[in-house]
Amino acid sequence: MADIKAADVAKLRAMTGAGMMDCKNALVEANGDYERAQEIIREKGKLVAAKRADRDTTEGIVTAIVSDDNTKGIVVALGTETDFVAKTDGFKGMSQHIANAALDVLPADSDALKGIKVQGSTVEEIMTQETGKTGEKHQISFYGKLEAPYIVPYIHMNSKLGTLVGFNKVIPVEAAKDIAMQVAAMNPVSVTKEECPQSVIDKELQFGREKATQEGKPENMIEKIAQGMLNKFFKESTLMDQAFIKEQKQSVADYLKSVDPEVKVVGFVRFSFTD
Repeated sequence: MADIKAADVAKLRAMTGAGMMDCKNALVEANGDYERAQEIIREKGKLVAAKRADRDTTEGIVTAIVSDDNTKGIVVALGTETDFVAKTDGFKGMSQHIANAALDVLPADSDALKGIKVQGSTVEEIMTQETGKTGEKHQISFYGKLEAPYIVPYIHMNSKLGTLVGFNKVIPVEAAKDIAMQVAAMNPVSVTKEECPQSVIDKELQFGREKATQEGKPENMIEKIAQGMLNKFFKESTLMDQAFIKEQKQSVADYLKSVDPEVKVVGFVRFSFTD
């Protein structure tokens, strides 16, 4: 059996980031072979990940970043089981590395993001390795991307909520951030009512019809009432029609018009662990 010294354990820890006891045990099992010891640690991570596969990842970190020219942006939410782990430097660092990789590549979806390589390992491998260290399940809870002539990000102070908003042209950064905060606070379903998904419209109309029927409204008034409720929904839930959070007497559309009559919001991305 190889003589495992403290320096050997420290060296393996620096190579893998695993705990001291995990490194010592891996070196003992590998009879001092560093490559085999690293494989053992990776295998342990996979085993822990498999055991935690059915756990909920309701905590985590949301990262929203944009390219240097503000024309590309991503939102990545890395989930874990507890807020304690989410606040560790290791988890924060992993989140940032994954977000940077996503911004560089702009993968099509979260599955494609898992296959991106960061410093020689795929994102999925990195999460599995970190699971082996923390004992908690890690996963990509959300990934979204946006491309536009001008994009601003916003992260709420607790890093549980992040947004991107894209505009058709450059506008003052404070005005752009106001709209990003609007999206964060009010969670609109779409930019305009015309862009609202038909499935959402159908659901709201059905809700309005059922409510009017339950309240005993005349049959010939039910559709009109449902339409009125839908219009109220648009005003509350589509970005341009919403009341501006900093000045409730004007809509977001009116606020943007006062900033620049030509500016339009071309899209947004939003995710929150707290919704």
